[in-house]
Amino acid sequence: MLFAKTPPPPYYAVIFTSLRLDSEGKNYSITAEQMVKLASKQDGFLGVESSRDLNVFGITVSYWNSLEAIKEWRENSLHRIAQDKGRTNWYLQYNTRICKVDREYSFCR
Repeated sequence: MLFAKTPPPPYYAVIFTSLRLDSEGKNYSITAEQMVKLASKQDGFLGVESSRDLNVFGITVSYWNSLEAIKEWRENSLHRIAQDKGRTNWYLQYNTRICKVDREYSFCR
């Protein structure tokens, strides 16, 4: 599934945008998959959507039911290890933005 199935608002979105270094692509992909599996087991996780442009620029949006759940995910020990690897090995730059979703609408043909 490409779109996360989120509940009716309000909920929170963590928008992670990144520019990746052109190295260790396979290790990055494996770790990214592991992080999604780990996050999906955490209380408060609602879903994730991700896209990468030619393996350089990427956007990942994860959805959470509370700011506390986001904080707990940020502080998860295995996630911390992945964050350190990201700063050391994978990212040239990244930004993390946390937003409250108050409204949503969609279209499907």
